[in-house]
Amino acid sequence: MASEDKINEARKIFLDNGGVLRTRDAIGEGIHPRTLYAMRDAGIVETMSRGLYRLSNLPPLGNPDIVAVALKVTKGVICLISALAYYEITTQIPHYIYVALPRGAEQPRMINPPVRPYWFSGRSFSEGITKEEIDGIPVRIYSPEKTLADCFKYRNKIGLEVALEALDLYRREKIVKVDEILRFARINRVENVMRPYLEAIL
Repeated sequence: MASEDKINEARKIFLDNGGVLRTRDAIGEGIHPRTLYAMRDAGIVETMSRGLYRLSNLPPLGNPDIVAVALKVTKGVICLISALAYYEITTQIPHYIYVALPRGAEQPRMINPPVRPYWFSGRSFSEGITKEEIDGIPVRIYSPEKTLADCFKYRNKIGLEVALEALDLYRREKIVKVDEILRFARINRVENVMRPYLEAIL
């Protein structure tokens, strides 16, 4: 059984890291696996997903699934319907966390929450990434304008109606940055597809 001193020390390490740690990071910070499992068994930490723990006395997370994926899939960027939902420019409720990965990256091995990976290449992957602090954790997510261009690029997978609704809600809810949208549309090679819709509603 881990001593109270070890548990208090480990709790401080968790707090210094925003209250959330992966197993390997906890061990790297000096928390013995026995201490970590004792904390889990005592209800001091809770399992967010396999190998990811969070102090259980913290306020509830607003976006626990996005946070879990951001911490586990470190090369990924939250994209498509998950990004639309975060920016509140969709009525869709994502059943997966949509995550972009660089071409050649391994398939994420997460069961909970379920992940829907998309492999992007070159500037299509690297451009438009922003860092949002979500529930105290820095999360890589595409900007609203990049997300709109991505939705048109993947319209055959997610549905053109999803992309059109997002564009309409963006126009109503956000400051419209037409030049930014067109820049990302060019990167994604969907400028000719998007331009008529942009001209119709903006």
